[in-house]
Amino acid sequence: MHLSEILTHFGEERKNYFNAVAPPVIQSSNFAFDNIADFRKAISDELNHHLYTRGNNPTVEILRKKVAALEGAEDALIVASGAGAIAMAIMANIKTGDHIVCVQSPYSWTKNLLAGYLPRFGVSHTFVDGRYLEEIEKAIRPETSVLFLESPNSMTFELQDLRGCAQIAKRHGLVSIIDNANCSPIFQRPIEHGIDLVVHTGTKYLNGHSDVVNGVVCGSKKMIQKIFSSEMMTLGNIISPHDAWLIIRGLRTLEMRVKKSFESALKIAEWLERHPKIEKVLFPFLPSFPQFELAKKQMDGCAGLFTVFLKTEKIEVAEAFFAKLKRFLFAVSWGGHESLVVPTAAFYNVPGKEPPPYPVNMLRFYVGLEDPDWLIADLEEALKVV
Repeated sequence: MHLSEILTHFGEERKNYFNAVAPPVIQSSNFAFDNIADFRKAISDELNHHLYTRGNNPTVEILRKKVAALEGAEDALIVASGAGAIAMAIMANIKTGDHIVCVQSPYSWTKNLLAGYLPRFGVSHTFVDGRYLEEIEKAIRPETSVLFLESPNSMTFELQDLRGCAQIAKRHGLVSIIDNANCSPIFQRPIEHGIDLVVHTGTKYLNGHSDVVNGVVCGSKKMIQKIFSSEMMTLGNIISPHDAWLIIRGLRTLEMRVKKSFESALKIAEWLERHPKIEKVLFPFLPSFPQFELAKKQMDGCAGLFTVFLKTEKIEVAEAFFAKLKRFLFAVSWGGHESLVVPTAAFYNVPGKEPPPYPVNMLRFYVGLEDPDWLIADLEEALKVV
């Protein structure tokens, strides 16, 4: 199916709602039936019928169909957050006594799930350097049930060889899961490489407007049904119809937004790499990136995220640089229209918290939809204090 068809028309049965171009927000918690036979059908298969919005809502269903098609999956679930999507995908495929292999330095709430939450229920884990397939295979035990990937990582952008990882998982009978939020399905489609489940924080690029928090899980009908019947229905990890409608609206411009963000980020990263006051730039599509060839092989692009190391070891200098920036917002997250910066120095000297495992001269940028030359001018001015 063509990308334009998915983003513009797929899943939208316009004859069902007066031929309106935009789908309606079906803001109803409950759905009525004409007869007992139809009622029984809905009770027996809530994922594919409209019985109660905690299970399946018509507006959310349109979004489910679009996201599944984007990832090349048979089905998808739309949930309340990316962290919720990750938790559901993992928890549906483990039991007490199981073991999980996960790449090093995953998203913070993935790490918290594996290292802080699941051990309470007898589930162990091993973090590995996912750049090396042999390290992944070496960490697998007889009780291992899940291989969790995040490619690229969201701070230092390490990649995994997805096809190689999928082959390892199948050889050992593991469920392979990947956080694909960085690339979005526009730039990377892990199911085509053999990965079982794809999760996203759809808060980022899928929505794209910094006004909805959501997550998605994509996979086969069998695996999605399993997650729906257990974790989703039991824990009630749902999204509102209105939020689903906003994400459908965001998908209309997904391709152009993601490509603009990537192209601008690449231009700015190349400029920074040449600057005498920059020690290093990490971005998967710079030739200097250690896994540049793998990035070109399995990705068509990536998020407008890159990490920069200033030529200083002093937190005061790093803070002065951040203070001079005027066109980047100081904020977490990414994927919206606005450009952002997360300074590592901000996480130092926080009462009650350990310092991060990153140096004070490190900062992560996200490039939104602004003119890249306008942003470069801001960086150039701020770098005068370094």
